Parts: sequence; structure tokens; C-alpha cells
Amino acid sequence: MTPLASPTDLNQLRGLHLPADAGSGAQGEVVLAIALGFVAALLVGLVRLMRARSKASVRASALRGLAETRALPPEARLIAQARLLRRLARTLAGDEAASTQGRDWAATLDRLFATDVFSEGVGRVVTEGLYRRSSPADVETLDSELGRLFARIRA
Repeated sequence: MTPLASPTDLNQLRGLHLPADAGSGAQGEVVLAIALGFVAALLVGLVRLMRARSKASVRASALRGLAETRALPPEARLIAQARLLRRLARTLAGDEAASTQGRDWAATLDRLFATDVFSEGVGRVVTEGLYRRSSPADVETLDSELGRLFARIRA
């Protein structure tokens, strides 16, 4: 269209018209694709939420169990903490890991918590010297160390 042949008045312009074959079939496919994408996003979100809850519940359960042991006398507290560690090891690594003894048990706990507290630190009281007399300071130190380790549980 040349500038001389172009309409100078807006009344001479035609309105926009959709093509005749643009029916509701194409719209239905778009709506279906959007709905399927939305359902897929909901499913992915639900799976992630369930995984996060299960991980948080192990951590919360361990911390709750540790808090319950704090009201016990020192000797009973150590035994209760040792039982809690066995249950936690069974939950996180299975029956075989929870049934180990002595240095293997200390190594298992160190591996589970990515530390050396049980083989070289205050945690030896739980793995080697459970029935020996220990000072109340050791019990308090172990409490705080277990609380720190349990708070890092990710599985």
C-alpha cells in the first residue's frame, strides 16, 4: 500500500477479525496442557513436602527424646540416651548398624553424625563406659553435644 492509496480517515479502516477456523479445539488443548502442568506441579510439591516432613519428624523425635532424658538422674540419663542412640541408628541406618558393639558402635555413630565425638570425645561414655561412674559434668557435656548432633539430622 502506497502512502497515496492509504486511507486518511479512520472510518475507512476495517475491524480485526479472527480466522474462521480458530475454534474451541485449540483452546481446549491449551487449557488441558495448563491443567496437566498445574497437577504435575502440585504432585512435585506434595512429594517434597512429605519428604521434608519425614526428615523433620526424625529430627524432632530425636530432640524430643533427648529432652525427656534430661529429667532423669545421671546414670539413668546415660542409659536412656544410649537406648535413644540405638533407636536412632536403627531408623537412620538399619538393624545391622544398630546391632554393632564396642568400637564398631562408636564408628557407626561417628559415621552417622559425621563426627568423632563417640570414638574420641565425650560420647565414649555411651559407647565404652556406659556402666562406669561418670561425672555430672560429662553427662551435661554429652547432653549438649547430643542436642547439637541431633539438630543436624537430615535423613
